[in-house]
Amino acid sequence: MSHFRVEFRQRAEELIALYPRPRSAMLPLLHLAQEQDGYLSGEAIAEVAELTGTTSADVRGTALFYDMFHLEPVGQYVVAVCTNIACLLAGGVEMLEHASATLGCSVGATSPDGLFTLEESECLADCDVAPCVQVNHRYVRTNTPAAFDALVEDLRAGRRDHDVPHHGTLIRVRRNGGLHAPRTVVAAERLEARAARDARATETK
Repeated sequence: MSHFRVEFRQRAEELIALYPRPRSAMLPLLHLAQEQDGYLSGEAIAEVAELTGTTSADVRGTALFYDMFHLEPVGQYVVAVCTNIACLLAGGVEMLEHASATLGCSVGATSPDGLFTLEESECLADCDVAPCVQVNHRYVRTNTPAAFDALVEDLRAGRRDHDVPHHGTLIRVRRNGGLHAPRTVVAAERLEARAARDARATETK
């Protein structure tokens, strides 16, 4: 039985069809699993391994390399506060401490209500609005304690759902572009291309 819900399983199969080898779809599939569950569960990792013809260890090792993936449950909103040099000079550490007090959790932990996970981040590439804060990888340009508190109130009330979706959602709108050919056609074309490549290699010997 698939860990993915029906819609997500269909999307997973569509993703795999885009690549010459199933293994190449590993990262998109991990993002898909995280969109469904909010993090990468053991069941999701096992299914991604099955879909890509790899092992759970391969998938877990890949996920651990990227800080966008979480292997344990996190809040609906992952709040990242930059403390790199530009933000540090602009009060990044103080903002991180304020965020911790406002959310009621320490850095790396989740708030008691389960809504927020707080992270200290390296450069978030928005240095002109330091200290930089992101929520679920969206810039919120909240660089004062008062603005941060207002943001938290808005998130709790659902007033920012239009621009800050729950953790795991990369995009809201499904792309209509890309590859739409039947998988059998794609497989046949790839076999033909491989045969042509092998023929050219033989001719050059």
